[in-house]
Amino acid sequence: HPTASPCATVSEHIYPVLARHLQQRYPSHWFPPLFSGCNIENVCYPMGVCAERTAIQKAISEGHREFRAIAISSDLQDDFISPCGACRQVMREFGTNWAVYMTKPDGTYVVRTVLELLPAPFGSLGPQKIQ
Repeated sequence: HPTASPCATVSEHIYPVLARHLQQRYPSHWFPPLFSGCNIENVCYPMGVCAERTAIQKAISEGHREFRAIAISSDLQDDFISPCGACRQVMREFGTNWAVYMTKPDGTYVVRTVLELLPAPFGSLGPQKIQ
């Protein structure tokens, strides 16, 4: 349905064992193709996978390597949902200038670039290497 929010439709697939909030992330070319993701958690907490990494990995497995944006949603009422450090590192592997939309359930959002969220990545990625 074109008017349905992709963030709302993926929530039925979340596997939240330990999460206090739901998260859905979408790396995106926004208009086709659109890749959705959801948390896939595990009682052994470090073994879980955040939704944005799920979506990015889905896109990569289908041959996509360049992204324009990712939208992140959750049921947190008071805070914009932000990607964790591991997800920021994965996003950074695929560029610095794509947009990260961090949302609230009321539809408000803030936008940052991947570079703004992770200016000094692990390893020697790109020109921002620490000297």
